[in-house]
Amino acid sequence: MRFRAKIVDLACLNHFSRIINTIAKLTKTCILRLTVCKLYFILSDKIANGGASMWCELSQGNFFDEFQMEGVAAEHNEIYLELVPENLSRALKTAHSAKAVKIKLTNKHCPCLRVAVELPSLSSSSRIVTHDIPVGVIPRRMWNDFREPSVPDFDVSIYLPVLKTMKSVVERMKNLSNFIVIEANLSGEMNLKIETDLVSVTTHFKDLGNPPWASEDGCQSFAQGRDLESMAEACIDIKKLQQLLAGQQVNPTKALCNIVRKRIVHFILLHEEVSLQYFIPAIA
Repeated sequence: MRFRAKIVDLACLNHFSRIINTIAKLTKTCILRLTVCKLYFILSDKIANGGASMWCELSQGNFFDEFQMEGVAAEHNEIYLELVPENLSRALKTAHSAKAVKIKLTNKHCPCLRVAVELPSLSSSSRIVTHDIPVGVIPRRMWNDFREPSVPDFDVSIYLPVLKTMKSVVERMKNLSNFIVIEANLSGEMNLKIETDLVSVTTHFKDLGNPPWASEDGCQSFAQGRDLESMAEACIDIKKLQQLLAGQQVNPTKALCNIVRKRIVHFILLHEEVSLQYFIPAIA
């Protein structure tokens, strides 16, 4: 099992660093799945137990100048590692003006991701700062626990308003309640609501638009025969939503949410070569 990679392009490095930062804000530990073409950051708290789950996918070719890996076996050419994203984020913070960053899986005393940051120096010799980040190697028999979560059959799919706006609304509401109701319909309307014994606050968003999801046969919309005005709602933990919005350092080109009535809210943030899915279970 081997893995080594190198980033030389500063823009790619900073972009990669922002993604890791975002992930570090969403979870304390996650699984890093390495394949020949892609990297995945996975958090699979059991949704049944009220935990959120995350699936972030990026194409290695858009970030790395060199990328070599050999998985656990020829027919299973993948590596699954458990790591603390905050540690990786901290290591990359030292790299914002680096000439190059090399990442390598090593195993001296325990399995580690070694991040070697080559910094520019005035003399001819370069300075290299090395960070060893402990990782756990996930055995093959447990890989199935980290498969891509299936997208539930949603009642409504809607584009999100500008995330900065949504973030400031949610931050204000967080002081009033631990729970927030998200509701939306197929006419591009979404409401964020808080209801307690003392106060009831609703923020309305209009004209957001609904993604053109086609049904299986590709010609009719899944919305056919539905009341476009009727709202589908789910009540979720406001802290989990705030975490997602506060952690956003990658400005997505598309952001949308799917609501399964009273069951789950599924967020999808897309940015060129990165997709981040985040599932927040509803509170009964």
